[in-house]
Amino acid sequence: MISLTIQSDTKNEYIYRQIYKQLKKEILLHHFLPNEKLPSKRELAQTLHVSVNSVNGAYQQLLEEGYIYAVERSGFYVEKLDTIPLSQSIPQSLDPDLVEEKESKKDWISFSHMSVDRSIFPFDSWFSCEHRALRLSRLELNDDSSRFPQGIYSVRKTIARFLSVARGVKCFPEQIVLGGGTQFLFYLLRHLFQENSLYAMENPGYRRMYESLKMESLRLKTIPLDNKGISIDLLKQMNPNVVYVTPSHQFPSGVVMPISRRIQLLNWAAEKDDRYIIEDDYDSEFKYESDTIPSLQGLDSYERVIYLGTFSKSLLPGLRISYMILPQQLLKRYREKCSFIMSTSNALGQLTLQQFIDSGEYRKHIKHMKQVYIERQKKLIETLKKRFDSAITMHGANAGLHFTAEFDTPRTIDEIAERAHAAKIELYNLKPYCLEDHYLYSKPAFILGFANLSVDKIEEGVERLYHAIFE
Repeated sequence: MISLTIQSDTKNEYIYRQIYKQLKKEILLHHFLPNEKLPSKRELAQTLHVSVNSVNGAYQQLLEEGYIYAVERSGFYVEKLDTIPLSQSIPQSLDPDLVEEKESKKDWISFSHMSVDRSIFPFDSWFSCEHRALRLSRLELNDDSSRFPQGIYSVRKTIARFLSVARGVKCFPEQIVLGGGTQFLFYLLRHLFQENSLYAMENPGYRRMYESLKMESLRLKTIPLDNKGISIDLLKQMNPNVVYVTPSHQFPSGVVMPISRRIQLLNWAAEKDDRYIIEDDYDSEFKYESDTIPSLQGLDSYERVIYLGTFSKSLLPGLRISYMILPQQLLKRYREKCSFIMSTSNALGQLTLQQFIDSGEYRKHIKHMKQVYIERQKKLIETLKKRFDSAITMHGANAGLHFTAEFDTPRTIDEIAERAHAAKIELYNLKPYCLEDHYLYSKPAFILGFANLSVDKIEEGVERLYHAIFE
């Protein structure tokens, strides 16, 4: 006879679940022979002093999972199962290296270039646009996303119109592919080039893209910068098929590529049919001392530029809405190779963004953010100059949400980083962005972001930074 222990207090667990779990354990331990018949539902219910429904629920769950099988007019029998090998040392706790709990950031001051200030995001306006999208676009929300693998057409139409005005981008909505992040789009993009293509990246450059290409075991070269951006002379020497650049605000150095270098880059790409430029315009919305510089793609008359953009910096990183604009030849290739891939960009997020742009709220939000960030940028530069004097050299401070700073100090980058962490400063150095492990700076250099640095914290942050570097 089966010996089971049933707790009548159903607040802990339903009775049928208790029966199910104990029977499953007995079966896995081979305490039943293969094809052995189990007691009838009524018999087991009487033995355990429970309802037949509870036993039936347990049997039906075991049947569904394949632990037992039913024979009509006969009853339930135990399936023949192989033995599961049991580990000799089942871990009782998670490996400390795998724990995701982060240390508290209370009282920390952030010079991060990756975060934005959530406190100035117009949540009420966004929620209003979201409600409008729910009210007006129920058909798109109900549709299978395989119908629009590049993203919802009306949303792409809005983005195309906006980019034409804001960034001088020339495209049809059909050329836009929406995705849940630039990295995913970049992964798709690499499947549109020839297998033996040679890729080139700026050095220093965006480590995530570099690692993405390396992970795919692609042929990859890095090209140093000069004062105008990626070196054209070295680009011609290396002769890649695809070059990845950040011309509006080079990451991480902050160099803004002038028109002379942009024309050289476009002419290089036009010389051969298999050459393409990937333009990552990750934070082009923010230009401080002059108007926003038009995109490289807008100057391209040979359709050699693939334009990558994101709303992570201008909205919220967690919304995960990015896009790429493909030249028509690559668009045909994309539809041949990648049309089976469903859109990774949330439909409600897309439609809310459309409402946000069409209503004028996005433009108003960008205008407000520029005012906030200009104030922070000016205050930070002024405070750094006053405190560090000639011991600091800043680069790329007239655009984007970060700039770089070199410090004339006897301390090493690692020493400064350790002291900054102890002083509760979130600070990123340039070593990880010097690709192929070549540190390209003569002095310790750091990325100083100000998007999440309030004006009233700037002086304290600079003072903590000074002590980490010099005292």
